[in-house]
Amino acid sequence: MQSPSSESDHAAAIDAAAIATRVVELARNERFAEIEHFFAPPLRAVVSAETLRIGWENEIGKSGPVSSIGEPVSAQVKVGLVRVRVLVTCERGALTVVMSVDDAGALQGLRISSADTTSWAPPSYANPKRFDEIEVTVGAGPLAVPGALTLPHGRGPRPGVVLLSGGGPFDRDETSGPNKPLKDLAWGLASRGVAVVRFDKVTYAHDSLMANAADFTMTDEYAPHAVAAVHLLQRQPTVDPARIFILGHSMGGKVAPRIAATDTSVAGLVILAGDTQPMQRAAIRVARYLAALNPSPSAEAAVETITRQATLVESPDLAPATLASELPFGFSGSYWLDLRSYDPVLAAAALDKPMLILQGGRDYQVTVEDDLSRWKVGLGHRPDVTIRVYDADNHLFFPGAGASTPVEYESAQHVDPAVVADIAGWLTPNRGKIARFISGLKRR
Repeated sequence: MQSPSSESDHAAAIDAAAIATRVVELARNERFAEIEHFFAPPLRAVVSAETLRIGWENEIGKSGPVSSIGEPVSAQVKVGLVRVRVLVTCERGALTVVMSVDDAGALQGLRISSADTTSWAPPSYANPKRFDEIEVTVGAGPLAVPGALTLPHGRGPRPGVVLLSGGGPFDRDETSGPNKPLKDLAWGLASRGVAVVRFDKVTYAHDSLMANAADFTMTDEYAPHAVAAVHLLQRQPTVDPARIFILGHSMGGKVAPRIAATDTSVAGLVILAGDTQPMQRAAIRVARYLAALNPSPSAEAAVETITRQATLVESPDLAPATLASELPFGFSGSYWLDLRSYDPVLAAAALDKPMLILQGGRDYQVTVEDDLSRWKVGLGHRPDVTIRVYDADNHLFFPGAGASTPVEYESAQHVDPAVVADIAGWLTPNRGKIARFISGLKRR
């Protein structure tokens, strides 16, 4: 027999599930203004019907028309808040719509992403027999997040790496469809003797709380947990506390110099596809690129919307009180003011630390021309900075051919083995020299 409290929780889950299903049905029928009526005030402040429409159409453009809507899966996050996941099957893939529903039936959080419908399998360069993976908590207090410590076997001392995913509410693996690029990196590096910590971003683990944080910035999104992860690695007996590095992908690479300036114990940086072009301008460029791939009135409308929003970012009228729904990606005025004042290249140049900067040649989101060129100008002259381009790789460092498109991310792939080998070799130069010496002996 259920207790009264469990019966109440069950009823809340049923109500939340019904609301979540209704929201997805409305999205399927392109009735986005009606969905906005479900938004709690904090969510309405950062997401508009137009923003939702653009996000939905972007995912539908990759996966095709909706074929079916799955049964909602509910979980109680805390008293008065239920998280509901709804799988949406499409002609060429699937979406996951995740909603946080409060006890008044209002949406405190909403996220649309490609669904992970294929089981991840380890890449060929990962050997699970060489390491252990342990669940950890990163940070403290109400915003602590779950994560994983991937610890190689053996006595050490060995280097350690903290992985930072790109912009958006990513889990610890940076899951994108069936792919988990940060898990590829963690297992690949641990197989080569590098200890790794990765963690769910605070915007993923605590999405409803973040929706209420009007003064939230990029620093808040990354720094507290990145620094906590550095200290977690430094406490491991087999890890050299003087050789802890930050490895950031995309926005994680952009913010990496700021993390290293915050915690001077960080030994160096590995930056993968770190963007340097002002993000509001990059957003326009990417929107135009995607519109050219699939021309349509909605694609042109998306370009017009992001252009209008980016103009406001650059306006002297931008203020913390500017409505997030009027700004790109639903980020707050405070978030954009922080971004607008931050130059990752200048921040990196001020650091006396070695850096490895890697870029995919086929990346349309962060490009050789628009982003890597700035890293080269600011840091290319330094002997402690290594810059490499992988001509066949896209934004997730998956090898391919031809023009890169969002559809590429929907098939199961792994991070380029050359990228993993180069990072491991840079982090463990002595180990790399020994491996090359042994390889040379075998060839004789």
